[in-house]
Amino acid sequence: MLQIDLRSRPVNRCRSLGLALCAGTVVMLSWPVYAAEIEGVQFADSYRADTVTMKLSCTGLLRYMYVIKGYVAALYVGDGVQTGDVLADVPKRLELNYFYAIKGEDFGKAGDKILADNIDAETFNRLRPRLQKLNSLYEDVKPGDRYSLTYVPGKGTELALNGKPKGVIEGADFAAAYFAIWLGRRPIDESLRAQLLHCPRA
Repeated sequence: MLQIDLRSRPVNRCRSLGLALCAGTVVMLSWPVYAAEIEGVQFADSYRADTVTMKLSCTGLLRYMYVIKGYVAALYVGDGVQTGDVLADVPKRLELNYFYAIKGEDFGKAGDKILADNIDAETFNRLRPRLQKLNSLYEDVKPGDRYSLTYVPGKGTELALNGKPKGVIEGADFAAAYFAIWLGRRPIDESLRAQLLHCPRA
């Protein structure tokens, strides 16, 4: 079960996107020692999922139409994981804290569109049942809400809203594809990707 103090929110190319996953439970724990604050939103310095500890790597702000603040995001990775390897079969977590309301049904629409830009048609079709399962888990969000996506190798990717698990989707292939929405070669926002992967942190 996930326990962490959260709030989150997205925006950009497809108007809405915070994205997550579904189907099980991944026993997760975290402690509220804040290491970063961006646009007034705080993020903890680390997160523990089962026996895996992930540390805060970078944070970033997504803007819609270059002006409107959509959401802030934080990327967590397992010990020793380089951000260049983040789409490999390694522990990782994204937290997305939203600044405006989004309908639950819009997450899937936006996510599927960006996924199609990052993976080939055969892979998309193979993942489709799991994507549909994930999309069915999304709920409406209001300003201040936070979605999180947490991938633990061998367990799957957990979607949670404000710390409450929605479900877990199995598969390293699914995690690699889904996290590419923010971190892939054609992400939802190039600036956000750069902030999350290349921020200057000591």
